[in-house]
Amino acid sequence: MSEKLIRTFLSIPVPLMVRSKKQMLYSTLEQSPATINWVKDEQLHITLKFIGHTPENLFDEIKSLIIKVASSIRPFKITINNTGCFPVPERPRILWLGVDGDLQSMKNLYINIEKQMETIGFPLNDGEYFPHVTLARIKYPQKFTPDISTFLNSSYDPIDFKVDRVQFLSSELLPTGTLYTLLGSFPLGEIL
Repeated sequence: MSEKLIRTFLSIPVPLMVRSKKQMLYSTLEQSPATINWVKDEQLHITLKFIGHTPENLFDEIKSLIIKVASSIRPFKITINNTGCFPVPERPRILWLGVDGDLQSMKNLYINIEKQMETIGFPLNDGEYFPHVTLARIKYPQKFTPDISTFLNSSYDPIDFKVDRVQFLSSELLPTGTLYTLLGSFPLGEIL
């Protein structure tokens, strides 16, 4: 019998204040005729690694690797600040909140996770890591391309917070939307 594959990813949870910033920024585009799919409040996060379709029998090994990485990195502070989009404002696909602060620690965490996951067969990400909080996705083709200039020019009070854990989640695509399930939460800097 073939092993069940489950979509999984690793992330950093974000403070509840991010939800109010999302709501404020939503108001900059609520009159847009374009179809914009906003991320549910409880699903806001900073992705460290999208693992993809993962055999269930690797979950324990993945958890062991995350514990190894997380315990070797001390908690650090970052700031959620600014707005942006991928790939270009003229035809945006992703609307996001940016991340500032101790980006070197963030990069070290990311690199260590990438290296550990490669040891069990998950390829390294070939792009540059750009930490952000995805707020919304825009799919094409559609009749309208949203004007996101107000969104991009919006300002808000930065959100300072301490990154103190890595989460391992599954992501199931359902007709009602995406369902995330927490598979494990691993504190930074704790020798277990």
